[in-house]
Amino acid sequence: MKLFESFSETIFFILEFTLILGTLGVILLTDIVYSAFLLGFVFACVALLYLLLDSDFVAAAQILIYVGAINVLIVFAVMLINKKKSDSLFLFWTIGDGITFVICISIFLVLNNAISTTSWSKISLFIEGNKNEKLILTDNIRRIGSGFLTEFIVPFELMSIILLIALIGAIVLARGEQLINPMENPLERKK
Repeated sequence: MKLFESFSETIFFILEFTLILGTLGVILLTDIVYSAFLLGFVFACVALLYLLLDSDFVAAAQILIYVGAINVLIVFAVMLINKKKSDSLFLFWTIGDGITFVICISIFLVLNNAISTTSWSKISLFIEGNKNEKLILTDNIRRIGSGFLTEFIVPFELMSIILLIALIGAIVLARGEQLINPMENPLERKK
């Protein structure tokens, strides 16, 4: 998407601001349904950022996979879980929340340092072949597919296993079956 530089920057900062507000809502709201819907909003904002960066294929994949599949799965799993309603809007912090906060802020500062010290002007995209728009798009899709099946096959497969575990966990939580105590006699339980 070719836009004027100032207009593009304005859209970028608006998207970043809404992305930050959405992620804060996902983290801080106690109602898990609202958090799941805000997570879908955050995924959609990330897809718009990909569109702004001229990554049409990645933006379409973001919408189809994350917003269309994973977030819908999360919303269904959340709606099937019987969770007690909390009286307060925000959760009280525990020691684990503080530790998680410190770790997240540390990761943010390390990434911020890495981004700010990188010489972005020296990084350029080399596209071989014709300058035809359709050829470039097809070439980029081939590179992504080739990367997934060669260089990034292990992380790609590990991510699919993690998503499968999350799906099985959501099903188990949604069914709400209690585990049988191994010391308890199953025949006495039926009485």
